[in-house]
Amino acid sequence: MGLKGRELMEKEKGINKQLLLLIMATGVFSILNTEMGFIGILPYIAENYQVTVVQAGWLISLFALGVAVAGPTMPLLMSRFNRKWVMVFILGLFTVCSTIAVFAENFYVLLAVRVLPAFFHPVYCAMAFTVAAGLAKTGEEPKMIAKINMGVAAGMVAGVPISNFLAEQFSLAFSMAFFALATWLVMLATLYFMPSMPVKEQLGYGEQLAVLKKPMVWASIAAVIFLNGSIFGVFNYLAEYLGVVSGIAPSLISILLLVYGLCNVGGSMLAGNLLTVRPLMVVKIFPLAVAVIYIALLGGGSIWPVMGLIVVLWGILGGINANINQYWIASAAPEAPDFANGLFLTAANMGCMLGTTVSGQFIDAWGTQYVVLGGLLFCLLAALTVWVQCYRQRSNPQLMVQTEQ
Repeated sequence: MGLKGRELMEKEKGINKQLLLLIMATGVFSILNTEMGFIGILPYIAENYQVTVVQAGWLISLFALGVAVAGPTMPLLMSRFNRKWVMVFILGLFTVCSTIAVFAENFYVLLAVRVLPAFFHPVYCAMAFTVAAGLAKTGEEPKMIAKINMGVAAGMVAGVPISNFLAEQFSLAFSMAFFALATWLVMLATLYFMPSMPVKEQLGYGEQLAVLKKPMVWASIAAVIFLNGSIFGVFNYLAEYLGVVSGIAPSLISILLLVYGLCNVGGSMLAGNLLTVRPLMVVKIFPLAVAVIYIALLGGGSIWPVMGLIVVLWGILGGINANINQYWIASAAPEAPDFANGLFLTAANMGCMLGTTVSGQFIDAWGTQYVVLGGLLFCLLAALTVWVQCYRQRSNPQLMVQTEQ
């Protein structure tokens, strides 16, 4: 083959790789859009179904619980099937359940169709992370993972503020129809443009489960639970906080939620480079940075200019957080990537569930302003867990495969 022929083949390969990343990032976006979009409409759900905001928060925490339960099992069980058709099925399920939610008149019906697709959420995301890492050059996996995590951040950009805006300007049902439309469009794109992806090298279930014998894997799971709890324990009540504590008009709340999501995208892009160069330093500093944000929020959350700056910085940290979580567990179990990504999603959603529950208790006890105390508690637990891991790694570098470069 001549030089031009080889260049053409490499160009086509590059285009296919970018197309594959785009479809998967968009798929993750549509699923996270459905998951996180409910954050922006919790006050409207509470009003429409005559439940408290904390009860409406079950739609977040129980979804997270469903992901947490399915994370270690579903990606493992479905790791042998053609990834394209698994993704098409999952996107179709999300579309059907979101469509039923539009017409649900009972809160518990809404809760049921909300939780069902959660069990397949980790399958799609785990596959996307694994495929993306496989497309990367050695040592640059965090950069590829960051592109998928940009889909997560984009889910917040489109999901939270747009769902809030649609509920405010039109209706709650109109807002939830947006979730169904997003997953349906990505399902069509996956069906027609994604190539078939049969699994060529199958790891046995026993081989993958063997990573659970490693103490560092369990320590990493705990760290991710606390890290994610520190972010989402407070963020899940952000719309309520902005309205009740900061006294911000509903139209401006939508804008601030959009700003937060855009900053998430920027944080995810930044994290891909940071975790490639100085991963341990980034992970050690992160809980302290979040704690500083919450202390500022506790003191200046009712001051509009201060709140705007806090949302920007908090959004950047939120984008970095998603990448840290995936990196931390994947580094502890690189020999079983699908299963490790499932564990990551379980730990992350357990953190979301626990953070939402604990912070909700602070709201019930003292009021919305003190939701940040739940976040600070999880920051402390995350810092202690991560620092102990880093200390043990310095004492015995073989505890983790991925070390700071």
